[in-house]
Amino acid sequence: MIRSAVGWLCAGLGCLFGLAFYERYWRWRDCFNELGRCYDSKSREVFLEQAGIAWGSLTVICFTIAVVLLVLIRRR
Repeated sequence: MIRSAVGWLCAGLGCLFGLAFYERYWRWRDCFNELGRCYDSKSREVFLEQAGIAWGSLTVICFTIAVVLLVLIRRR
C-alpha cells in the first residue's frame, strides 16, 4: 500500500518535473547562445541551458523510482 502510494507520488512528481523541463529548456533549446543563455524579449526572462540538466535529471529519477516501485508491487 505504501509502496504503491509512493510510486504514484513519484510518477506525479515526474510529470511535474517533465513539464518544468519542457517549459524551461526544451522550448528554447535552439535559442541558447555560447554562454548558455536565452533571452525572451516578450516575457523579459532569461532561460539557462543548465535548467535542462536539472529538470531532466529530476524527471528521470522520479520516473525510475516510480517504475521500480510499481513493478515490484505487481510481481508480489
